[in-house]
Amino acid sequence: MPRYTPEQLAKRNSSVWTDVQLILAPIQFFVFLAGVGVTFLYYQNNEIFSFYWVSIAILFKTFLFALLFITGAYFEKEIFNKWIFSKEFLWEDIGSVTAGAFHLLYFVMAYLGASEDVLVWEAFLAYFTYVVNALQYLVRIVLEKLNERRLKTEGVV
Repeated sequence: MPRYTPEQLAKRNSSVWTDVQLILAPIQFFVFLAGVGVTFLYYQNNEIFSFYWVSIAILFKTFLFALLFITGAYFEKEIFNKWIFSKEFLWEDIGSVTAGAFHLLYFVMAYLGASEDVLVWEAFLAYFTYVVNALQYLVRIVLEKLNERRLKTEGVV
């Protein structure tokens, strides 16, 4: 099922928020890889990295996640005239809110005094929710590109 009308597709392709998302998403992915790497190495042998780096990694990942969520809301408002939970992006937004909640939960648990072992597993859980959410976006992007190609061959776009 196509997400964009031809008019919305034209708006999407000319929106500055599309460019912002295309720049921030790969940066977030590399921060994710670094964070998973640091967390895994700490989990395997806490003499390689101190726990401080696990927290710094999840902090940067959470910051980028929030930044993408906020700029995504501006994108959604521009294209679909709704800040969040437009019908075209409902499941992606639900996935983003869920993943964001798990990222923030790390800091709530740290504030409440959870052990480093528990926080490491919470970091892994936050990273896992990011992967699920990112895969959801990638599937939708591929499907939409196929639809865009179909519209072009039909001469609609």
